[in-house]
Amino acid sequence: MGGPADVRGVGIEGALLLGLPTHTDGRGSLSEVFRRAWVPGAREVVQANLSVSRPGVLRGLHFHRRQADYWCFLAGPAFVGLYDLRRGSPTEGRKAELLLDPAEGLRALYLPPGVAHGFYAVGEVRLLYLVDAYFTGEDEHGLAWDDPAVGISWPSREPVLSDRDREGPPLAEARAAAPSWRGSPG
Repeated sequence: MGGPADVRGVGIEGALLLGLPTHTDGRGSLSEVFRRAWVPGAREVVQANLSVSRPGVLRGLHFHRRQADYWCFLAGPAFVGLYDLRRGSPTEGRKAELLLDPAEGLRALYLPPGVAHGFYAVGEVRLLYLVDAYFTGEDEHGLAWDDPAVGISWPSREPVLSDRDREGPPLAEARAAAPSWRGSPG
């Protein structure tokens, strides 16, 4: 089927937004959502998960020291917030905000380890996400979604949160658990 229609950065080193090709005919459509070759340096995908969120839910901010995520929103608009925690990254301390709506075209988002990520469900959201490490809970870290030092402009100041996300640590504490940038010396 070929490669993604468009690959671009989002302002954070290594994070990529991929426009996925969709082929339609009278029966419907077919979209190829992932090829490892589309993401330079990507490791083998070992697990796929489906997250369903009702409107008003905020999931995040989360990050991993070793695991990369590959998100594909299948339904519903989502506001995505990202923050680069990686020590030594050229974009360390930078945030990115994206509104992704599959009704406007299917896209995927690649998130390297150390990039904090979360999303707010503007409508009912279905998110398929692929990861390159099995879930064990050992590589699950958090960051306060509303930390003013991070400065993400979430659509709501009163989202529906899990207990874990409500109690995310401040930026200074999260930085202590963050990995170094893989491209940095040493």
